[in-house]
Amino acid sequence: MKQLNWQTQANDFAQKHNLQHSASVYALDLMSELGEVAKEILLASEYGQQPPRFTPDIAAELGDVLYSLCLLATAVDVDLETALARTLNQYESRRRQKGHPGSTK
Repeated sequence: MKQLNWQTQANDFAQKHNLQHSASVYALDLMSELGEVAKEILLASEYGQQPPRFTPDIAAELGDVLYSLCLLATAVDVDLETALARTLNQYESRRRQKGHPGSTK
């Protein structure tokens, strides 16, 4: 049996539990969850006063970000595996051409 990818797993869970929303709700939720990751980083470093010491809470927050990203991608009909593959190809092409993967925009 083929293992479902993260995007499919998240979407299946949302459907099963009647948690489907519009893309705008998922975008706002994603930003909120990303803010919680930033807060965990601040707390882990005592607001930049020491090297960070992460707790298991960071994994939970990153899981929330991934879940929200997967549902946003599904809502806008983007396959994340395909999108990532294209992005990695683009980065590799830039690295070969310019010596680094960054955009010049």
